Amino acid sequence: MKHPGVKSVGWALVQTSRLHRSRMGDKLAKLDLFAGQEQVLQALASEGRMTMGELATILRVRPPTASKTVSRLAAMKLVERHTEPGDARVVRVKLTKEGKKKAASIDELWNEVEEELLDGFDPKDRKRLRKLLRKGAKNLAKLTGADLEGFDSPEDELEDAEPDTDSDIAA
Repeated sequence: MKHPGVKSVGWALVQTSRLHRSRMGDKLAKLDLFAGQEQVLQALASEGRMTMGELATILRVRPPTASKTVSRLAAMKLVERHTEPGDARVVRVKLTKEGKKKAASIDELWNEVEEELLDGFDPKDRKRLRKLLRKGAKNLAKLTGADLEGFDSPEDELEDAEPDTDSDIAA
């Protein structure tokens, strides 16, 4: 039996995303984490201290969603929240020492699942897939009014400066 959307790119993307999240969830459970929490830890490991608004923006979630996840991670002593001196309305979040250790472990798990996902893909196909997915995400972000930051990588900009000889991904 086949799903009626099997020929749809969107359907394939949703299925891949679900299976990726499930695989990551299985691996994260070994670190006593749930899917979604790793993204907060990774963002903080990359950016350092962030406000709740900045964190919500980089994760592309609503502020209450980011706040709930941060509260759970704070209870686990993986993050700390501090009010801004002079303005108690601004709360900044940062990793604890234990949070930094978890973030490093998450990077290893993320790379493992990435390799599993892309098994059999050559480097050119990996780059092409990443670029196409970013382009699709950017298209939808424009239509939904989402933040357009973070979809382009410096690597993509360098590629765009060179003539594209690959006709199946030409813009």
